[in-house]
Amino acid sequence: MNNPKLTTQEMGRMSVEAFHAADKLPLTVVLDNVRSQHNVGAVFRTADAMRLERVVLCGICCCPPNREIHKTALGAEESVDWYYSKNTTEAVKQLKAEGYTVYAVEQAHNSVTLEQAANQITNCHKTAIVLGHEVFGVSQDVIDLCDGCIEIPQYGTKHSMNVSVTAGIVMYRLSEAMRA
Repeated sequence: MNNPKLTTQEMGRMSVEAFHAADKLPLTVVLDNVRSQHNVGAVFRTADAMRLERVVLCGICCCPPNREIHKTALGAEESVDWYYSKNTTEAVKQLKAEGYTVYAVEQAHNSVTLEQAANQITNCHKTAIVLGHEVFGVSQDVIDLCDGCIEIPQYGTKHSMNVSVTAGIVMYRLSEAMRA
């Protein structure tokens, strides 16, 4: 079968200006001390692809402008709204004060599966997800502030995935639920 790639024009890509003006899904991604610039860039790129409202960078996360973030994000750090918070707990408290339901993406007692969480979310439900440090995950003090934990079922020996892979899976599934 002949399947030529789409051209940029055929894809209908938005300009950065059009992206800023477009409606976004009410889904915010919070990065709790994510140290890898490549992971931060990948989150920006996926947030742009899903047309999410913003990314919150907390703690030791590096921030744009940054060459390594830009290399992975391919400019998505310019389209997706973002801000920096020195303290993740303060960022979560602020989101909750704004009416967000906040979930840590973490393996924890009483966590719900990603599918269960997706079944509870609608397109008007303001939601935030917190993803954590590559080694230590989401800090316990942040988990304690969250409304719950979302877990991706895993069936291998590692029970651990790269934070940008996890972010992509969760952002995609929740954005699909919000669009339904």
